Amino acid sequence: QVQLVENGGGLVQPGGSLTLSCAASGRAFSNYAMGWFRQAPGKGREFVSAISSFGGTRNYAEFVKGRFTISRDNAKNMVVLQMNSLKPEDTAVYYCAARGGRPIGDSTTYDYWGQGTQVTVSS
Repeated sequence: QVQLVENGGGLVQPGGSLTLSCAASGRAFSNYAMGWFRQAPGKGREFVSAISSFGGTRNYAEFVKGRFTISRDNAKNMVVLQMNSLKPEDTAVYYCAARGGRPIGDSTTYDYWGQGTQVTVSS
């Protein structure tokens, strides 16, 4: 089992920045690719970004490329999503998730999920 806890959400103005973190406990963190997903009200869960177990591969959804950066620190059992140039359409609950294997965007293949953290982008 892997337990995941997200932090860092909040209210930010358009154009602002937020840093989300996800702390993991349980089985060896470095065994897992980590992903970030989001779900806006009335919409399905969508892929944001993912990183391989040792950080060598990073994938991003097109709508966050150049604005968001994913990173991980296996010594601290943590994955971070740095979000810059935020837009109102980035408003959603953001979830981190873990899977064995590659850092892909299919949420159905992720085995462990955090509880989510709310990000609201509004003036």
